[in-house]
Amino acid sequence: MKINQLWSDERVRQFARFGVVGLLSSAAHYAIYYLLLFVLKATIAYVIGYVVSFVGNYFFTNCYTFRTHPSWKHFIGFAGSHAINFGLHVTLFSLFLCLGVDELIIPIFVMGICVIVQFTILRWVFTKQKE
Repeated sequence: MKINQLWSDERVRQFARFGVVGLLSSAAHYAIYYLLLFVLKATIAYVIGYVVSFVGNYFFTNCYTFRTHPSWKHFIGFAGSHAINFGLHVTLFSLFLCLGVDELIIPIFVMGICVIVQFTILRWVFTKQKE
């Protein structure tokens, strides 16, 4: 399959945009955490960074990744998908740990699996109304 053919698939373009939004959201989370760390305790700075990046991630996922409009239904689905994804992260991490996989490598496997699952869930949340 040629790159032009692959890129013509909207799902591939959505996945690429999903990756961009995820990277920017993670960078924003860390930047906010880092800046607040000078004036707040680490846990509070981390939570504030997470919440701010979560809200930004939601809007960018709506408008940029899936080209939809924000709604309460989308927000609830978005929050629910993050809760499911967190549970999957913890479960897979524990499973790989029990299987004896090196602790430094486990996150790579877990994140690789969870990114695909998260994209699939969010694609369903944001596009089911269109189809």
